[in-house]
Amino acid sequence: MSVDLTVNFCGIELRNPVIAASGTLAYGIEFERLLDLSSIGGLVTKGLSRDPIDGNPAPRLWETEAGMMNSVGLQNIGVKSFVKDKLPKLSSVPCAVFCNVFGYSAEDYLEVIHVLNDSSGIAAYELNVSCPNTKHGGIFFSNDAAALTDLVSRVKRIAQRPVIVKLSPNVARIEPLACAAEEAGADAISLVNTFIALAIDPRTRRPRIGAGFGGLSGPAIKPIALRMVYQAAQAVKLPVIGLGGIATGEDAAEFLIAGATAVQIGTASFWNPAAAAKIAQDLERFCAEQNLIAVRQLIGSLIR
Repeated sequence: MSVDLTVNFCGIELRNPVIAASGTLAYGIEFERLLDLSSIGGLVTKGLSRDPIDGNPAPRLWETEAGMMNSVGLQNIGVKSFVKDKLPKLSSVPCAVFCNVFGYSAEDYLEVIHVLNDSSGIAAYELNVSCPNTKHGGIFFSNDAAALTDLVSRVKRIAQRPVIVKLSPNVARIEPLACAAEEAGADAISLVNTFIALAIDPRTRRPRIGAGFGGLSGPAIKPIALRMVYQAAQAVKLPVIGLGGIATGEDAAEFLIAGATAVQIGTASFWNPAAAAKIAQDLERFCAEQNLIAVRQLIGSLIR
């Protein structure tokens, strides 16, 4: 049975709803030999900042019982080097390319967007708002509705492509932040980013991550991520990308049923660089088993 896996996301036609998450495939081109990029809907680049960033001290990764902690520190080559050295090679990538953008002030985000606006081959921008606004006392954009509204509205005024806001789960309630992004003009939201966590070596009595705290991801967070995706999808009319612990096609189906239009694959790609392609295949098989003619039939179909 043939299943139509295509989805329309913010006017972008994706061959299937499976997207490789930011930070898992470097800038995309580095994984061409490990993952058939024509088998997924899209990829999100590493976070891009105004200036190059060296990142956090090692160790940066720690495998937990049901997932992974990381504290890479948003290491990247900076947006200008990305446009010069990486983006031209991405023009031939057979899937949608989304650029993840971050900064420590609204002006940082705006400068990155200005540079990317002048470049071709990009489908949309994904704003990583899980950063402290250093110009306003270190308030996290992702935790403060007013700061988030200001940032998104300013970005939307200059962005020449759809703007996806990637929300953090480290908040008391996700709905006010999702609504703030919508009211500020966001074209879509994606969630969840990682949960702040701590791992300790009991023999040395020191953190297992060089920077101390790290971001927890993987199957351990899936039920919480799924709940937050459902809550956000219920609160806004925007398309939603769901992520958090997706490792199988059935996992992806759960997020679509909860209200996501597309999904992102993160930690699973560390275990298997071709995970996103396999999950897309598994999702197609699941839909066929359920006698669905289109994956879109799953979206927002939760029965309560």
